[in-house]
Amino acid sequence: MSNRAVLEVIALDERDAVAAQTGGADRLELVTDIAADGLTPPTAVFTAIRRAVDIPLRVMLRLADGFAAGDIEALAGRAEELRAAGAEEFVLGFLTPDGAPDLVAVERLVAVLDGARWTFHRAIDRAADRDGLRKRLADLPGLDTYLTAGAATGVDDGLATLKAEAARTGEPGYEPQILVGGGLRLDHLPELRAAGLTAFHIGGAARPQGWTSPVSTEAVREWRAAVDA
Repeated sequence: MSNRAVLEVIALDERDAVAAQTGGADRLELVTDIAADGLTPPTAVFTAIRRAVDIPLRVMLRLADGFAAGDIEALAGRAEELRAAGAEEFVLGFLTPDGAPDLVAVERLVAVLDGARWTFHRAIDRAADRDGLRKRLADLPGLDTYLTAGAATGVDDGLATLKAEAARTGEPGYEPQILVGGGLRLDHLPELRAAGLTAFHIGGAARPQGWTSPVSTEAVREWRAAVDA
């Protein structure tokens, strides 16, 4: 891939995927049940989307709303099934009740992923200690991205944190790319780009008519232009 910024778009189905790729998305995050903030899609949906587009797909590993791992063996089974179907990239992230990274759950899944690349998602924005979480996950194989708004409440409140973490790139725990998402708006982009942030994630912003409507190619195209500006 070139040095251009990364634009990742949430896709629920083939129609979304094709629209997002046509609009210039670099990568898709595949989920189902957006009302629960995105759960693991059926393997058949992954397979259909994989046939429909040729950009990278990151598949959500999450069985219930919230940041508890829940039935980790069931989740590991889903991950194995997706791997067998050809999934090569994933999204996951679990916390213990006290806000620490759930290393038992994360390590169980990482073992199943067998070297596949993955994003630790916005659970980091609910962590009791962001820096501590990063350092505890630093040696896990495949972790190359943190999806974060910098704050649980979204990018508006997380800008200072995002910029501070971007300035630490290369330090232990800060090697993974920061993928900014969660209440991200077009007007945030100049400040984020100026701070050196190079990866952006959109869901609702790609759907001007709301989540009941498909991804808009035009909306993605507008984001692509803004991210590249």
